[in-house]
Amino acid sequence: MDAELDILRLGSAGDGEAEGGVFVPFALPGERVRGVVEGGRMAAPDILRASPDRAAPPCRHFGVCGGCALQHASGVFLAGWKRDRIAEALARRGIEGVEIRETRTSPPRSRRRAVFAARRTKTGAIAGFHGRRSGEIAALEECHLVAPPLLAALEAARGLARIGGSRKGELRVTATLSEGGLDLAAEGGKPLDPAFWGDLVALAEEADLARLAWGGEIVASRRPAFHRFGAALVEPPPGGFLQATREGEAALLEAAREALGPAKRIADLFAGSGAFALPLAEQAEVLAVEGEAAMVAALDAGWRAAPGLKRVVAWVRDLFRRPLLSPELAGLEGAVIDPPRAGAAAQCEELAKAGPERLAMLSCEPATFARDARTLIDGGYAMDWVVPVDQFLWSGHVELAAAFRRR
Repeated sequence: MDAELDILRLGSAGDGEAEGGVFVPFALPGERVRGVVEGGRMAAPDILRASPDRAAPPCRHFGVCGGCALQHASGVFLAGWKRDRIAEALARRGIEGVEIRETRTSPPRSRRRAVFAARRTKTGAIAGFHGRRSGEIAALEECHLVAPPLLAALEAARGLARIGGSRKGELRVTATLSEGGLDLAAEGGKPLDPAFWGDLVALAEEADLARLAWGGEIVASRRPAFHRFGAALVEPPPGGFLQATREGEAALLEAAREALGPAKRIADLFAGSGAFALPLAEQAEVLAVEGEAAMVAALDAGWRAAPGLKRVVAWVRDLFRRPLLSPELAGLEGAVIDPPRAGAAAQCEELAKAGPERLAMLSCEPATFARDARTLIDGGYAMDWVVPVDQFLWSGHVELAAAFRRR
């Protein structure tokens, strides 16, 4: 059906939303568009009335590559939209009047970590991000998201697909820029076999990789794949979680420090490999709790090798199944909690009962953050402020840090 529609808002994925719940890619609020509507979507719309917030996409692959959804929007618009998403999520939980600060946005070409898809083809291999709303891989010649040295991982990913991929399956290659250089971890290929182990080692040498892992097993470690967390150097496990940009990590850490204030005994819950626990140990004793044993081991090793840090105790514990209970929280003056997208419902229930005076909550999903914030507020906390952090430029993804204090 051919239609003309007015765009009312953006959906959470960045598509324009028109009356009747029709989603329109590459459209902005206030625009009028025309096109064919099928299945609740308008493909390839004509823009009849453009928004003043419309911008020229900088990348030749925009619209085909699925790595970006919003290069057609201005930076000012995106920063405001991401603030609004947080405000709307809080309002749905009856939380209003909280100070929401200006968005801290990472610049273009600043991503130090990306996950590329790679596949063997009849004539060689292809690597890149998935296409927009497609399982196909969009081959990249440029990228305005990732740091330029990370683009070198694409050639290495193609090499990995030729060595151990299949035309039926797809490799997932996590590429990270470490202090020692490129760190690659490939999953989804053939089982590791002595027949091609040597080829993997040769590829690591040719591509000058710091480290290469295949299916979770390290096959080449030419230089330590360190990351600096404050005074500590930490080598996370292959493919281990890392904040997407240094600028984003710094903004979240700055917010956590402000929220915790003078607290001298703190917990870092969902601590990962220590991105926050170790810098915070410059001023406070830290109990770091994380569910993945390899990450805890990396955190602990980094602390032991770093001079001048206060005591850090690192526990392996699944906080979804076994949250820290009220007696275990006793004596803490503050806590950082940085759960994955699912949030931390069980842990926040325990914090609401008997948590420390100060909390810094970090989140990558406004809806679950608002749910957990409601639990904390109902348990006697007040939310002082929220700062949006945008590490995923030109996407619908938004992160945040918030400060809570006992009333």
